[in-house]
Amino acid sequence: MQLDFKEGKEHISKAILVGIVTRENSADEVEKELDELARLLDTAGGEEFARLVQNKETPDPRTVIGSGKISELAELCKNNGIKLVIFDAELSPSQIRNIEDDIGDGVRCIDRSMLILDIFALHATTGEGKLQVELAQLKYTAPRLIGKGTELSRLGGGIGTRGPGESKLESDRRHMKRRITALEEELHELEKNRMTMRASRDRSQIPQIAIVGYTNAGKSTLLNTLTDAGILAENKLFATLDPTTRKLKLPCGETVLLTDTVGFIRKLPHHLVKAFKSTLDEAVYADILMIVIDAHDDESRAQLDVTESLLAELGAAGKPTIYVYNKCDLGISADLPSYIANNEDPNRVVCAISAKSGEGIDTLLEKIEAIIHQGKSRVTFVIPNSEQSALNILYKNATVESVDYGYEGVTVVATVDAKVRGMLKKYDVNKPEEVEEF
Repeated sequence: MQLDFKEGKEHISKAILVGIVTRENSADEVEKELDELARLLDTAGGEEFARLVQNKETPDPRTVIGSGKISELAELCKNNGIKLVIFDAELSPSQIRNIEDDIGDGVRCIDRSMLILDIFALHATTGEGKLQVELAQLKYTAPRLIGKGTELSRLGGGIGTRGPGESKLESDRRHMKRRITALEEELHELEKNRMTMRASRDRSQIPQIAIVGYTNAGKSTLLNTLTDAGILAENKLFATLDPTTRKLKLPCGETVLLTDTVGFIRKLPHHLVKAFKSTLDEAVYADILMIVIDAHDDESRAQLDVTESLLAELGAAGKPTIYVYNKCDLGISADLPSYIANNEDPNRVVCAISAKSGEGIDTLLEKIEAIIHQGKSRVTFVIPNSEQSALNILYKNATVESVDYGYEGVTVVATVDAKVRGMLKKYDVNKPEEVEEF
């Protein structure tokens, strides 16, 4: 991770974080959001030097914070050699220009969204991920590149400036709209390919589970623990950007597909949600959601609210869901209601685990099996040798537990849903009371 400017220019690693308490939020909420902003900065390779918070009923339309606080900010930057200021808000192009003009001394100003985009640029590894990041960067930063010389330059390096689209922004600024159109078309083609793969997975009849949740809740670690996926799992925000799908064979013998997805966060920029639509759609098309929550984090309830809100916005709410409270080896947050911590809520499928140590994984697998088997039953079929095509239907659409080849036919024990049982009812030897329901 390179934070040094090229050719001996200033070193940028420390930043001042700025927040504002208005009538719409509280000082406590702002402090928590600034804590998260500090973690984002750390992920980007920077370090918090100080934070500045102002109480103001409504943000100043010119500089967000008042002139007095701007002067205080300018003095703080000048006296300590700080060259980066990050606002925990979305700034307009004119606000960025005004703040930088007022602070002077070559200080750069970025907002929360620009910092998140920078992290996404840092962690994008696949071709699709890089295209998505570049599209989001272009759409968000294009109007913010109008102004003085430093705003027009994207070759300096440092937090808020890197990404797959840097050279394109510098060399072809006049054709940004053309570049955006080209990226959208390319991503549309990739989305069609992804839809083809999803259709293939649908035809396989294998249940699909999307692992979703707040960033750094432990989703990738859980996928690695369950499937030996070997994907990157770091204690950083947004370590995973590209979806990874792996097969998992359950103890009952049935196979499911698990997909790790990009994490959610407060104030996730709308344009970023749109750019990563094809990736986030993994949650929309999944049969089951596995929401991973950091049980050790005091903000776990608020993070769950953000996750559920974004899932509803994506149209993925209402699916069978397992609430996986991870990192329980570190202790349950006091902020969690006792009925969740103790698995006593009858309306939720809840499981407490540690993806790192493996604690509770067996219970999680049992709960996955229970959801998959809802509405299914274990049935014995006797299929004549002359009608073996029925056996192929079972192999394709059910979980076959045993097959016994006899002189006149084949006896098959399989776990089936109501549809498959109806299709093969003439081979069903069970009486209704003899069928084992799950």
